[in-house]
Amino acid sequence: MRFERSGTLHINKPKTKSPNMNHTPIYISRDDYSKLRLLIATALYSNASAALSKLRDELDRAAVIDPADFPADVVTMNSTVEFEDLGASEVEEYTITFPEKANIEERRISILAPIGTALIGCRVGDIVQWSTPGGIRQLKVRRVTQPVSDPTSPAVFSTTTPA
Repeated sequence: MRFERSGTLHINKPKTKSPNMNHTPIYISRDDYSKLRLLIATALYSNASAALSKLRDELDRAAVIDPADFPADVVTMNSTVEFEDLGASEVEEYTITFPEKANIEERRISILAPIGTALIGCRVGDIVQWSTPGGIRQLKVRRVTQPVSDPTSPAVFSTTTPA
């Protein structure tokens, strides 16, 4: 696999991502990276927000990977992710989208929402600690399903983590 930024891909090693300890790289396809950087640049020009700053921080530590080499078990833009809230023992599923396509009733959450920013680039089995308006949540990525209709996205793939 070719990386433009730091590190080695750790396949079987869960990582913890927290608002105070963002050391482990996340994985972003080159296409998503470009689109997200453009979103940040455009939005920061018109209005700076904490959500944009958090997304920029995540992208700053991302390992950018060529789409042909991209692992299918990583949360990408337009992928559907099932995760477990370890504190509440609840399982939720959302599709991570750009802000204009977000619709909570249709279970599409914006990349700029705290959970969207927390989950982007994580792999099945990763545990994420992230600050939300309701407090710190600890989430475990259980399954990732890649989008079917976007030919620029990684291959369709669904994987689950053992219970």
